[in-house]
Amino acid sequence: MEAFPYREAYLAFSTAVWAFESYLDYRQYKKYFIKTPPPEIKVLTKEEKFDKSQKYNADKMFFGMVSGTIFQIESTLYTLYFAYAYIWAEIPSRFGIAEDAELTRSLIFQGILLVITKVTRLPFGLYKTFVIEDKHGFKSKEMTLGLYFTDMIKEIALTVIIGAPMMCILIKIIQWGGESFYLYVWAFLMVFQFVMLFIYPNFIQPCFNKVEPLPQGDLKEAIEGLASRKDIDFPLKEIYQIDGSKRSRHSNAYMYGFCNNKRIVLFDTLIKQTTKEEMVAVLAHELGHWKLNHTVKNLCIGSAQMLAIFWLFSKFIGNDALYQSFGFKDSSNATIIGLMLFSSIYSPVEHVVGLLMTMWSRKCEFEADEFAVKCGYAKELRSGLIKLQEENLGTMVPDW
Repeated sequence: MEAFPYREAYLAFSTAVWAFESYLDYRQYKKYFIKTPPPEIKVLTKEEKFDKSQKYNADKMFFGMVSGTIFQIESTLYTLYFAYAYIWAEIPSRFGIAEDAELTRSLIFQGILLVITKVTRLPFGLYKTFVIEDKHGFKSKEMTLGLYFTDMIKEIALTVIIGAPMMCILIKIIQWGGESFYLYVWAFLMVFQFVMLFIYPNFIQPCFNKVEPLPQGDLKEAIEGLASRKDIDFPLKEIYQIDGSKRSRHSNAYMYGFCNNKRIVLFDTLIKQTTKEEMVAVLAHELGHWKLNHTVKNLCIGSAQMLAIFWLFSKFIGNDALYQSFGFKDSSNATIIGLMLFSSIYSPVEHVVGLLMTMWSRKCEFEADEFAVKCGYAKELRSGLIKLQEENLGTMVPDW
């Protein structure tokens, strides 16, 4: 019986997905050349804002289609010519290590892929930031080439500091855990996820942005009043603001914290773009996610997905045909290679799950909107969301 052609199946599916998504992107791209806003949009925004949104999104979409095509060609060529297998096979002789030194070999392999990715993606990142974002007024004056490369160096350093030890621990758990390793991996990643929820806002975010408490004033008092409402009762401990405008004019906000130790973080751009009343209404929407247990539900869904994925991986990790199909003849079923190959063949399931999660996310967003309306912020939420859509030049004419 012939082995299943994993590589060919992966190439066929990835190409089909790229072609379908390119078709959808092209349909949306054509929508950005509509000059006159539809009646339902015309009553919400000015033609000047509509025109700016159309031009910005057309540029972004065209750039996305071109870069996506290049990345698809790159990925296809790597797979067709067994580039990953070649890199893995050459590591022992090039770096003078034993072939069975799996941890060291895996670290070098991932390091090489990291460098390749950063180098090949660099022109696209520069073009997006210094051409597209600058052309449409989103790049800040502070975002210089120096700051851009400083951020990139910090990102690489964090990847090495956090990612390398995590990968080694993951490999060791899989090797030690036997047939039930997926349970131990799942438990480890759940703990890691919670640890990162603490580390990111307290140690990683400050590496890129200035984080400081929101000054005492009307806005802070209004947000605290919102959180303390009896129908919300959000255990707010502190409100922070960060200098998001240092890099971009886009706005954002997020919440973090465990149990009765919650914090809200506001980008300074968001504070500038909305009134106090609109800010409170938008945060009522965000607190609606918390009150309606969307965060907990998403955590449970993500946890179940993670467990299912690693259970499936446990069925493939010893599959010699999978490794050989992608050119890994002498890999001895290395764990890191198994993870990489499994993620490739899992992609069909991932796309289906991604579609279902998008549908679920939209449901949660509508529920959070309804929560804010029930709290009495219908008018302010409407004007706030319209204003944020305008300021961020969001899509105003979706394809469907």
